[in-house]
Amino acid sequence: MRIWIFSHYFPPEGNAPASRIHEMARRWVRAGHAVTVITGAPSVPDGVVYEGYRNEFTREVVDGIDVVRVWTYLAANRGVLLRTLNFVSYMVSALLRSLALRQPDVIVATTPQFFCGWAGVIAARLRRRPLVLEVRDLWPASIVAVGALKEGRLLRVLERLERWMYAAADRIVTVGDGYAEELRARGVDERRIDVITNGVDAEIFAPRPPDPALLEKHGLSGRFVCAYVGTVGMGSGLAVLLAASERLRALGRDDVAFLVVGDGAIRGELEGEARARGLGNLVFAGRQPKEAIPGYLASAGCCLVHLQRTPLFTTVLPSKIFEAMAMARPILLGVEGHAARLVEEAGAGICVTPEDPEALVAGLLRLADDPALAARLGEAGRIHVRAHYDRGALAARYLELLGAVAAAG
Repeated sequence: MRIWIFSHYFPPEGNAPASRIHEMARRWVRAGHAVTVITGAPSVPDGVVYEGYRNEFTREVVDGIDVVRVWTYLAANRGVLLRTLNFVSYMVSALLRSLALRQPDVIVATTPQFFCGWAGVIAARLRRRPLVLEVRDLWPASIVAVGALKEGRLLRVLERLERWMYAAADRIVTVGDGYAEELRARGVDERRIDVITNGVDAEIFAPRPPDPALLEKHGLSGRFVCAYVGTVGMGSGLAVLLAASERLRALGRDDVAFLVVGDGAIRGELEGEARARGLGNLVFAGRQPKEAIPGYLASAGCCLVHLQRTPLFTTVLPSKIFEAMAMARPILLGVEGHAARLVEEAGAGICVTPEDPEALVAGLLRLADDPALAARLGEAGRIHVRAHYDRGALAARYLELLGAVAAAG
């Protein structure tokens, strides 16, 4: 098959959507298919193009994948208006560039971002080819949940466009059962919905010893480290780390520390506040290259997965869960709903109430003070993720679905 993928993100960006698309696409190429990813210049989260790239129409081959990059209006990962211009410019540029590409057999568009989904809808109509819409988050509901958009006429227009987008897709793939339930509640026929979760490459994310040099670099030698590895965005709820770090200091637990690896809209604010409060037990490592992430996970005593406490996020399965489990790291989970059920079913960690610093510290100290418990939870998670969330098996399932959709279209 000839497969097109519209994706706002792609490596060297290291966020969850970029990793998912890359890992799926390179396996489809190895299976003998031609995959073209239509994306922008890497610029997340600061809106600054990464070194070695240009914000213009370019083309390259990555792991056998034909990567077509288009011009976009660059914007940092914060605010609404400028980011919307970024998303809309991608949609227009991607559609224009796709006119010069060879006819596909099937089109995949991954959302959010919302206008990336619409690029897929319009391209599918122009080319008269079937569309598989991938839903990784419910938009605009997700930006309402974090307070970035209020109720009003604009929200109603976006919700109407959302419903039309779902209706235009031949099939919809969600990354979790929670999203599938929400789509059914919005009136989407369940026969058009498939669940293909995120997963992990167990060859890359495999248990290894901690890196003493990495810990020393961040002033964490000899400490039990709770690492958050991911986007430091509005929905992460990581302001809780300020109060939790103060609580640890008050308890005299200088042997325990938080490490935040990643960047995002609220990182600067959190880091500045931690510095102002003199919180030496809350360390920010910033954005790191994808290949460095396993080393950070291996050097952590446990991994924090956390989101704001809002009903929408009970549907979410954060991809960082799978990476921590594959590395045999116990999880300290501050996410309710489907994510909590997964971690409890796997016996892979401790679940705490999101945005509750007392609960967070209590769970963290249980792991820090009981190495046998931490090891047991980590090993259970590793076994579970290898059995149920192997990226290769998930890619094969996805490819089978694409073949069926292409044949029917």
